[in-house]
Amino acid sequence: MGLLDLLKKGLQKTHTKLVSGMRSLLSVGRRIDDELLDQLTDAMLAGDMGPHAVMNLIDEVRDAWKAGQIKEAQEILPFMKQRIANTWGEGDRALNFSSQPPTVIFVVGINGSGKTTSVAKLAYYLKEQGKSVLLGACDTFRAAAIDQLTIWAERVGANIVKHQPNSDPAAVAFDACEAARARGVDVLLIDTAGRLHTQDHLMRELSKIHKVVKKQIPDAPHEVLLVLDATIGQNAINQAKIFAESVDVSGLFLAKLDGSAKGGIVVGIRDQLDIPVKFVGLGETIDAVAPFDPDSFVEALFEGL
Repeated sequence: MGLLDLLKKGLQKTHTKLVSGMRSLLSVGRRIDDELLDQLTDAMLAGDMGPHAVMNLIDEVRDAWKAGQIKEAQEILPFMKQRIANTWGEGDRALNFSSQPPTVIFVVGINGSGKTTSVAKLAYYLKEQGKSVLLGACDTFRAAAIDQLTIWAERVGANIVKHQPNSDPAAVAFDACEAARARGVDVLLIDTAGRLHTQDHLMRELSKIHKVVKKQIPDAPHEVLLVLDATIGQNAINQAKIFAESVDVSGLFLAKLDGSAKGGIVVGIRDQLDIPVKFVGLGETIDAVAPFDPDSFVEALFEGL
């Protein structure tokens, strides 16, 4: 299944909600007026794009209408699609690989966000790209996380470094780095403990892991990916803002996009955060993951309009 088809499937709930509200508004021959723009605003807010992003888009549509660049309702959608897609710059969505392997990727996020499953999906994606992958089970405070990652590692065909539950996460990170270097692994994926910004002891553990890894591999980590749960909509933005205050997040993995009618959150994230969405999770299976592509996302979001 291609990226566009994956996105169409994953965004189906959001698409249905969004399109049902917009289809009648953008009919052929309808002239643009303030009433139409107000109705369009309400329809887009229903897709959970976020009030700030929606108002900015509507303001751009209004300016284009006043300037005579667009005159009829059916011209609005192509205009908006281009504006939305253009908000993402070129090249900021690619993973940053080290010129000297291993590339070390920290995966962070709160419990329940889909973090550990996202680690497994990333491992699968990277192996499909021809990379050798090692997993570091540093979420030692939750025994289920170690067991879950072990099962996923077997399914993906990746090796895993793990210790007993409640062991020192930094010790696991140390062993994982040693193993990655000794085996000549391309990518080391480190699953860190699910945490909130209020959990100071866990934030300190993350800092400790960072120091241990950096001592072993001086330019690591090369990526810090924050996993966000798409089903919580606008709350994901607030979560990311708070998390980014404590962690140098380089990219986002938007999980559970298929289970949400709030896929428009991707637009809101771009509007509110200067952190690129690098991957999206589009289902429960291990292969239901894709690098984020703005053009395909916008096409899937507004398909049928």
